[in-house]
Amino acid sequence: MIPSSLEKQLTAALESREARQIRRSLPPSADTALVDFSSNDYLSLSKSSDLRTRFLEKLGSTKQILGSGGSRLLVNGSAHVDLEDRLRIFFSRTDTAPQSGSSPFSILTLDALLFNSGFDANVGFFACVPQPGDLIIHDEYIHASVHDGMRISRARSIPFKHNSVKDLEKILLCLKNERPELVDGNGSVFIAVESLYSMDGTISPLEDIIQLAESAFPSSNAYVSVDEAHCTGIYGPNGRGLVSLLGLQDRVFARLHTFGKALAGTGAVLLVPPLVKQYLINYARTLIYTTSLSYANVISVNCSFDILESGRAEEFSRHVLALCKYLTAALTDRLRHSLTPIMPEILSLPEHLQPSASSCSPQLPVPIIPLMTSYPRSLAARLRTFGLNARPITWPTVPKGKERVRICLHAENSFEEVDLLIQYSMQWATEMAFESSRGVLAKL
Repeated sequence: MIPSSLEKQLTAALESREARQIRRSLPPSADTALVDFSSNDYLSLSKSSDLRTRFLEKLGSTKQILGSGGSRLLVNGSAHVDLEDRLRIFFSRTDTAPQSGSSPFSILTLDALLFNSGFDANVGFFACVPQPGDLIIHDEYIHASVHDGMRISRARSIPFKHNSVKDLEKILLCLKNERPELVDGNGSVFIAVESLYSMDGTISPLEDIIQLAESAFPSSNAYVSVDEAHCTGIYGPNGRGLVSLLGLQDRVFARLHTFGKALAGTGAVLLVPPLVKQYLINYARTLIYTTSLSYANVISVNCSFDILESGRAEEFSRHVLALCKYLTAALTDRLRHSLTPIMPEILSLPEHLQPSASSCSPQLPVPIIPLMTSYPRSLAARLRTFGLNARPITWPTVPKGKERVRICLHAENSFEEVDLLIQYSMQWATEMAFESSRGVLAKL
């Protein structure tokens, strides 16, 4: 049978990726015998007997378990409404005093809206909330879901250099010169960032970004949106995220918290002013035209927030962050004092994660540690042979020349397991350095 034109095109595209060593494939099914250095299950709640017990108890005491009946606009289950109300109250708490600022949106006007995923929430928000003539200024490393939303949006989008407040300031100054009406509040500027970036383990300078937005646009028409997907459960009082840790609750226009990472659930919540919630209900296609979260999902999320509110999650988080500090310090020391010089292209930590005595404001410890290497598949394969599961990350997921093996740390990981990770990574790097010195090292 002669292949169709479509078959030829699809095959050619896949063969092209295969030739460039960037073809994606699903990894082997999860092997519970491997030490997890790969998943986003930072608090290890997916394996928590406490969470499991709570979940099964609540399943046994409710009549609504399976399905949800349809779109929220057709079947608005009381479980969904109750969860939104709970999250509105939970994320409005002010254990950390909010900072003063010029935002007209106070925490008293916070509302919550559930989405089936963080991806859906970002696409829905950025596709419809920015209006014609508005501008979306986004970190160049912002998540793909924001990019997809911006493609549909009626607003113009402009990237700024990753975590560069200076570059953001330059862009905002140019906009004020090009569009002086923005200074008077005629039109809006949306600034999109993540609190913790999932590929690099970098933390956004939120305080500086918000201060810049407020000073550049005194009419309060610059709106900062923060994706807290990788901070939820890890930072802040009861795991409420980096925004709450820094006391910036009433100076952020929109916050996204997802349930599928540290909370071992499914779905996400957008925290926005009530007017924005009503607008999303009317215009966000990723909310309107999809079946909502099942009742079982809602029950699971409630159980995870029970654990957050109990304070147990803070214990898990402290252990994770202690592992983070240990890994970065120990690996940096081993690389610096290796008898065989190891070039950065073989193995290194990114600069922002290298402990520095001269740093006056060191970054918070983060559960995401990229092991930078030009040979990520080789390193990941070696670690797997020793029972450690860590995934290689290559272009197009990250820029060319920024390949790495991404390490995610979890509450169930031990210091002994981190020692093994360092030991086997250094053994591999030493062998690669020896091969390189002989001039026989091929690109793997």
